[in-house]
Order: sequence, then C-alpha cells, then structure tokens
Amino acid sequence: MTEAAELPPAPEVAREVFGDRFADAVRYAELLAEAGVQRGLIGPREVPRLWERHILNCAVLSEVVPEGVTVCDVGSGAGLPGIPLALVREDLKITLLEPLLRRTNFLTEVVELLGLDHVTVVRGRAEEVMGKVPPVHVVTARAVAPLDRLATWGIPLLRPYGEMLALKGDTAEEELKSAATALSKLGAVTTSILQVGEGVVDPLSTVVRVEVGESPGGVRFAAKRAKAARTGRARRRR
Repeated sequence: MTEAAELPPAPEVAREVFGDRFADAVRYAELLAEAGVQRGLIGPREVPRLWERHILNCAVLSEVVPEGVTVCDVGSGAGLPGIPLALVREDLKITLLEPLLRRTNFLTEVVELLGLDHVTVVRGRAEEVMGKVPPVHVVTARAVAPLDRLATWGIPLLRPYGEMLALKGDTAEEELKSAATALSKLGAVTTSILQVGEGVVDPLSTVVRVEVGESPGGVRFAAKRAKAARTGRARRRR
C-alpha cells in the first residue's frame, strides 16, 4: 500500500490571500488531503501541490468577481473553486452545485465545519435545476468540461447580463475559438481571457469570461425559464 503524500505547510502568501480566514483555509486543505483523498475527490498525487495548483489557484478568481453578487459553482466537486472563493469573499452568496452524493456530502461537511453561512450546497445537474435555483449573477467552473459543453450547462443559470467565469489552462484560447458559435447561440455578447493571481500563483490562473445579454441561454431557454418562473410563483401561492 502506497504511503499517503504529506500536505506541505501553507505558503506565506496564503495568509495574505485568506486573511482572517487563513486557519479555515488550512483546515480545508487538510480535509482535501485526508477525507478528499480517501473518498476519491482528490488524487493522492495532488496533495503536495494542493496549495499552489488548487486552493490558491482558485482563490485568485476573486479578483474578477464583482462585489455582493450571487454565484453558482457548477460541478463543484471537492469545492474548487467555490470553497476558496467563499473563504476570500464573504460578501458573495454562493451555491455549490454538484450531482454526486459523495461529493455533496463532503461539501456539506466542509461548509458546516468552516461556518460558511453564505454558502449553500445543492445536489443536482445544472440542466435539471433551472427554476429550482434562482438565476445568479455569476457562474463559476473549473475542470468540468470543454467550454462549449460547459456553456450549455452554466449560461442558462445566469441572470440577464450575468457572466460565466471558467478557470482554464493552456487550452483556453483554443477552446474559446472552438466554442464561438455555441456561445453566440447561448446569448453570449462578449468573451475574453483574463490572467489573475499576480504575486500569488505562478503560472497565473487563466480565466475565460463569457458575458451574456438579456437572454442567457438564448431563445431555446427563454420559454423554459418563463415556465419555471410561473411554476415557482404558483407554488408560492399555495
């Protein structure tokens, strides 16, 4: 049996990034390295680079998330990027959306243990929760799917004029070009590639930003969204 990799100490820059929540960030790293590995949420080889490659890499997404908005982290998995973002930004209202039970159980435990009162865990697939989860200002995602497929799940969850922020790697520019037609059909009006994390992570974290207009998801989802809104109102009147 292979001996479990050891979690390295938190880098000094993590104290600056997480501030008063630094101890909670350390506890989250420990949970990923222990329960996360045991439950198959994080590969054991990732433990030595949890801080730089995963936690800090996700925390710097906060640089491009507006103040006081609602966020849905699609395919949250072990909580990346949703949990680091929540630790850095208590002004946000964050939903961690994840279809697998073992992952939502882990996320719920983390949220309760760290006292993240501004975070809600929802079990389900993005395409199933329209009308059950209120539309949000920002959708986030990391390592979920290629951009064109991710967009079909994430963009319909947005409010009008919202944005999707997807953490991507070296393939960001190529994925954005390949997804151009799909994004246009889904109501995207502006796309860009951002580099964040200067002085925190090396290499910098790459974020694909997709901003939508008044019809997130495009024409295809307009009727579905209206129907979900009517159903929600009817339920509230009962």
